[in-house]
Amino acid sequence: MSEARIAQKGPFAVEVEAGKRYAWCACGRSGTQPFCDGSHKATELNPVMYKAEENKTLYFCGCKQTGDQPLCDGTHNGL
Repeated sequence: MSEARIAQKGPFAVEVEAGKRYAWCACGRSGTQPFCDGSHKATELNPVMYKAEENKTLYFCGCKQTGDQPLCDGTHNGL
């Protein structure tokens, strides 16, 4: 099984828009972090879809190790 790469040891702050769907990169290979650019196709990993319920700042996981995909849960603090 493919293992996710750490894109960065910290979250990505993103201003999300209500009703918009986001494809979070779960493999860590995307050049458009924290979102998917299709680089996962060489792995067994797939992006995680997220639909924003309101306009606000969210913190998408950058280390790809979160237990709360796609959002940061602080796991990067232990890496």
